[in-house]
Amino acid sequence: MTRLLGTRCASCGTPYFPRNALACRNPGCPGPRDGSDLVPHEFSPRGRVWSYTDARYQPPPPYVPAEPFRPFAIVAVELADERMVVLGQAVPEVTVDDLAVGMEVELTEGVLFEDDEAVHTVWMWRPVR
Repeated sequence: MTRLLGTRCASCGTPYFPRNALACRNPGCPGPRDGSDLVPHEFSPRGRVWSYTDARYQPPPPYVPAEPFRPFAIVAVELADERMVVLGQAVPEVTVDDLAVGMEVELTEGVLFEDDEAVHTVWMWRPVR
C-alpha cells in the first residue's frame, strides 16, 4: 500500500509532511526543541476531498509536462487520521467533474514523466470505489 512518509513528534504527536528534521513547531509541545523527538511517520493512505481545482495551463519549470500538455485535477485531501490537508494530483483519468468535496479518496502512485534515465513517480489521489 502506498503511504506518504513524514515525521511525527513523539512528545505531542504533531505530524509533519513533508518531513521535519529540525524541531517540533507546536508551541504547546512539552518535548525538547532540538528535533530529537521527531520520529518517522507513515501517513493515512485515505482521506476526504477538502477542495479541488484543475490545472488548465502548463506549470512553469521545474514541472516536466507530457507532450502535449493535458489539463489535470489537483486535489486537497484531509487525511483520515492526521486531520491535515495534503495537496496532490488526481490520477489522470479523474477530472474535476468526477470529484466532490467530502468524497473519500485513497493514495496511489502515478507516473509524473519518463525520460531516458528513469520513470519519475509521484503520489496521486483516486476516488475510493
